[in-house]
Amino acid sequence: MILDSLQNTGLYETIHPRFKQAFDFLRSTDLLALPLGKIELDGSDLFVNVVEITGKTAETAQLETHNLYIDIQVPVTAAETMGWIVRNKLKDITDSYNPEKDITFYGDKASNLIKVHPAEFAIFFPEDGHQPGISDDQHKKIIIKVLA
Repeated sequence: MILDSLQNTGLYETIHPRFKQAFDFLRSTDLLALPLGKIELDGSDLFVNVVEITGKTAETAQLETHNLYIDIQVPVTAAETMGWIVRNKLKDITDSYNPEKDITFYGDKASNLIKVHPAEFAIFFPEDGHQPGISDDQHKKIIIKVLA
């Protein structure tokens, strides 16, 4: 898991071959003006989901993992708290792996909560359990899906 400012994306471009294209998109795009929906940057290997979420409490937000994709999550209009826990500590599967959506849900809760502000990003790898969407409000966010 990585947490940093969008100003520092250049530090992370070499971690994965598709990260540079993902970060170029984030740096060169007016994120506030993006319409909701999916934007393909490199087919199913790299795409953007622009969503509006209704915030949940830490008790109701679900913890999740992905097998195939890395998430780069960027709150756009409000701060969002996201939980994190190492995947190998997760035991309580509530919804088994859905290969079409590349997601497993858990009843476990995060061991750490981090607040991610607009102009910051969090990267969650397949080894990271994450619990997004903890917030008091409705807000726009960007989720870039990078094929691991």
